[in-house]
Amino acid sequence: MHWWLPDISIAEKIIRALVVYVFLLAVFRLIGKRQVGQMTPFDLIVLLIISNVLQNAMIGPDNSVIGGLIGATTILAANWMVSRMAYSSHRTERIIEGVPTLLVHHGRVIEANLRRENFSHEDLLSSLRSQGFFDITEVRAAILEPSGRLSVMGFESKKGSGPNRSSGSEV
Repeated sequence: MHWWLPDISIAEKIIRALVVYVFLLAVFRLIGKRQVGQMTPFDLIVLLIISNVLQNAMIGPDNSVIGGLIGATTILAANWMVSRMAYSSHRTERIIEGVPTLLVHHGRVIEANLRRENFSHEDLLSSLRSQGFFDITEVRAAILEPSGRLSVMGFESKKGSGPNRSSGSEV
């Protein structure tokens, strides 16, 4: 065949791309918020290797321009549809993106939630320090958002003259 024509059928190309997209969506949802929100060099290497392996699964023996464009268009269309579904339905949004997790409440760490999110005490303390909280007892609430961002709210100042100190950062 020509360099611009696909070696496999358009239907197969679309199905392969959709299978890879759904697989990645499920895997990233299962690995948790912290993993997506905090990329280490090791995570980047794994992501690059996975992308190469899945690229081969997605396009098969087809290296044509049209084949690549069909695969890319399929993934973009699937992502747009999933985004629209999440926007239209709160339940679907929770399934796809997850829900926030309370890690600290009134100066106390919620151990069960830390374990469930695979979040170490050191990671938590480091994230709190980066937002200006050097003592856990200063923290009214620390919430791990579905995006991997840690939102932190401090207690009001002792004099009661100022608003709660709060901030957020990527974890």
